[in-house]
Amino acid sequence: MANRRAAAANRIRGPQSALTDFLASHNISAQQIHQDYQRRVEEAERQAQAAAQGADNDKENEDEYEDAEDDPVERQKRKRKEEKALLKIKQSKEFKRRKHEQGSDYEQDADELARSMLAKSKPLPGQLDNCEICEKRFTVTPYSGTGPDGGLLCTKCTKELKDEEKKEAKARKKKTAAPRGRRRQTESDRMMGNVKPGAKSLVEICVRRVANVVHDIDEFGDMPQNLLDRLSQILSKQRVVTPRVFELFLRQDVDRINVYDCGKLEKEDFQKMFAYMPNLKIVNLRFAGQMKDDVVLYMADKCKKIRHLQLGATNLVSDSVWVQLFRSLGPQLESLKLSELNDSMGDDTVKELVKNCQTLRRLKLRSCSHMSPDSLEALCNLSKLEHLTLAVAQDAPADTLVKLVSSLGPNLRTLCLEDFIELDDTVLDAIKNHCHKLSKLRIRGSSLCSDAAFAGLFDNNSPFPPLVYADFAENRDIDNMNPEGPQDNPIGFGSLALTALMNHSGSRLKSLDLKSCRHISHMALLGAFDGLKKYPAITDMDLSFVTQVDEVVLVGIFKSCPALAKLVVFACFNARRAVIPTGIAVIGLPNAQDNIVREGDVQMEL
Repeated sequence: MANRRAAAANRIRGPQSALTDFLASHNISAQQIHQDYQRRVEEAERQAQAAAQGADNDKENEDEYEDAEDDPVERQKRKRKEEKALLKIKQSKEFKRRKHEQGSDYEQDADELARSMLAKSKPLPGQLDNCEICEKRFTVTPYSGTGPDGGLLCTKCTKELKDEEKKEAKARKKKTAAPRGRRRQTESDRMMGNVKPGAKSLVEICVRRVANVVHDIDEFGDMPQNLLDRLSQILSKQRVVTPRVFELFLRQDVDRINVYDCGKLEKEDFQKMFAYMPNLKIVNLRFAGQMKDDVVLYMADKCKKIRHLQLGATNLVSDSVWVQLFRSLGPQLESLKLSELNDSMGDDTVKELVKNCQTLRRLKLRSCSHMSPDSLEALCNLSKLEHLTLAVAQDAPADTLVKLVSSLGPNLRTLCLEDFIELDDTVLDAIKNHCHKLSKLRIRGSSLCSDAAFAGLFDNNSPFPPLVYADFAENRDIDNMNPEGPQDNPIGFGSLALTALMNHSGSRLKSLDLKSCRHISHMALLGAFDGLKKYPAITDMDLSFVTQVDEVVLVGIFKSCPALAKLVVFACFNARRAVIPTGIAVIGLPNAQDNIVREGDVQMEL
């Protein structure tokens, strides 16, 4: 009987012993479980009591941390974690921003601000939170957005907020920043001096629109000649004059053709032009490298009415063909402009030009490599010339130039002599003595003419009326051992010449080019452009590499030249911070566009 009772007791204690062994093998103590349970119950009671009393969440957390455990090791661990979290918050940008915004009016110190931010820190991914906007419960993810007040947003509200931000950014960018193409066109217009405030004219907008879609156009229709010329300028600048585009300009009802970049045209395109337009009177073809002998002869045979001829870079035309052209069309030519001829146009050809083109009124020869001083002497027989531009035979002696000026000077209205290394004071004296009708004078690249001789052209005994166009660029002494030049007799266009020129021609002068005239003093610039003297016609001025130009000089220029539209000042480093009035294209100053102000925004004083 006793054995049966013992066996029954063992059967009852068997499961309990097995459970006890299992818990012991996993380091689980029933006493520990009971203690944890009691602690959770106490914590729940404290939280309920705190909520009933209306304590905030921060106070609850602090009470929990203080009363949760009596174990000093656990309290120390929590304290270190809290200090680490506070230190991380203090190093964050958000903490620094809030501290800066609150400033001295904020009563709490940095620790209290960090503790408040820690208490209000965002839930971690995977936790639950309420959306700041729609107040719906959602699971926090790494991609949850931040609301206006710093709270988290649900997926739907995050997407809507991002869409609104994109729309606002797009509208703001459209309002403030010009597209790249438009900005590039604006800079191009500045280089051309076109900076008039406001919208462009309707005609200009239409012409540019046509230029942008020229490859989709079948014909220009009845477009006026002046618009065709403007369109040709734009297309040539963009270098898109292909044979297909060139055909759009071929019209039998016009008497002129102007193409400023023929680099993509072939021989057949030129022949087609002369065959389709036999009534041409004005022919202007630049960079026409594919014009050959047979094309020029074909032009002379088909186009009998040509009066004005300008060809550039036609290096495949031989001297014999030039002679035939002068003999065929020379007697009727009124204007002839040839440039960049490296393999033809020798002295004998020039003599044939003079012999057969006696009716010429305008002659321009540039970069014709085979012309010598003999060619200049031959040109002295063109007695009807009114406009002469020469940039050839740069080694011609001064007496040859004096003879040329003396022979042609009485009828000349414009005279341009460029880069003649032997040009000296005797040539300037010849200009003063024989050229009494000049309205345009260009003397470039002289290192022998003196400042006094230039000033003598515009003294009280000056024979010609006030100039409209004056170009004296690069006239300076080039002795590198003495960059300031001789002091007793200054070389180049200097202070005396500037003063005399502005006193003589300032009332009518429209364009002034003094690039690289480095011997003009700061005092002379201030005297000429003092803000009181007025030059009402000047629209274009180039003072590049005139090192004495500074901010004060520019202010005087802006005041003295009310019609100024374009000012070029490369390498004028002392004028970088000049204030630029609106409507003036200042080229050469870094960040010049940032210094443009409208009238009344800044008071400019000398």
